[in-house]
Amino acid sequence: IMQGDVVGLAIDRSMSLVVALLGIAKSGAAYLPLDPEYPSERISYMLSDSGAKLLITNQQYIGVFTSQIQEISLETIERDSTALPDHSPENHTIGDDLAYILYTSGSTGKPKGVEIEHHSLTNFLLSMQHEPGITREDRLLAVTTISFDIAGLELYLPLISGAELILADKESARDAKKLLKLMDVEQVTIMQATPATWRMLINAGWDTKKSLKVLCGGESFPKDLAEKLLRLSSEVWNMYGPTETTIWSTVKRLHANELNTITVGSPIANTSVYVLDENLNPVPRGETGQLFIGGAGVARGYH
Repeated sequence: IMQGDVVGLAIDRSMSLVVALLGIAKSGAAYLPLDPEYPSERISYMLSDSGAKLLITNQQYIGVFTSQIQEISLETIERDSTALPDHSPENHTIGDDLAYILYTSGSTGKPKGVEIEHHSLTNFLLSMQHEPGITREDRLLAVTTISFDIAGLELYLPLISGAELILADKESARDAKKLLKLMDVEQVTIMQATPATWRMLINAGWDTKKSLKVLCGGESFPKDLAEKLLRLSSEVWNMYGPTETTIWSTVKRLHANELNTITVGSPIANTSVYVLDENLNPVPRGETGQLFIGGAGVARGYH
C-alpha cells in the first residue's frame, strides 16, 4: 500500500476496527468505511468506484463482495502481526492528504464518494474538543456504523482527548434495552446519535436523569424529543452538517426556555455559513435562502 492509496474496510464492530482505521491512517493511505451488513452489490460498487487497492475484511466475508481487488482477512493480519515491529511506522502524511472517502446515500441515483482530507478532519476534532467539549474524565459510547461519517467523532475524539472510548457491538448498537444497560454499567458521560435512536432509548424505558452529554444530529430535532432529553440528561446539543463539509459544521446547546425554534446554532472553528439567494447574494435578515458552508471542512470533492 502506497501513500494516497484507498483501502476498503469491512469488518464487524470490535476494537480491531479502531486499530485497523488507525493503521490505515498511519500508513498514509485513505480508508473507505464499509458496513459488512450493507447489501453486497452496494459494497462492490463502492469498492470499484473508489479505486480501492485492498479490502480488509473478516474471514467470514472473504469472497462475499464481487470485486476484483485483493482481499485480506483481519484474522490473517492479526496472526501475522506478532512478527512485525511494535513501534509506529514513519509517517509522512500532510494535511492535504486524503483521510477517507465516504459514500453518500445515493437517494438521487448512484452513491457519490466524498473525499475528506486530514486537515478537515483534524479541524473538526479540535473544534469538538472545545465545543461541545470533552475531558480526560469522559466516557463516550460509540454506537454509529462507520459507513455514517459521524462515527468519526465517536472513534477519534475520545482517543485524541485522553477520554475513554466504549464501542458498542452491533447487537447492542441496535437494541435499545442493551444500550441503556451499557450506558449505566459503563457510566457513559457522552453519546452521539440520531433523533430516531434517542427516541428509541426513551421508548425502551429510559426515565431517570443521567449525567450525560447528549449530541443529536443527522435529522431535524423535534421539540418534544428535545424537551424529554433535557429532562433526562445534563446537556443536549443539536449538531448539523452534511458529509461534504466533514461531519458537523454547526453546533447549538439547547436550553429548556429556548425550544420554540430549535436552530442549528453557530459554525464550528474555521467555518463560515451564509444564507444566499439563487444569484448567490446574501438574503436580508429574516428572509429565506439556501444555506452555504465554507471553510476548513469543505471536502476535496466527489471522487
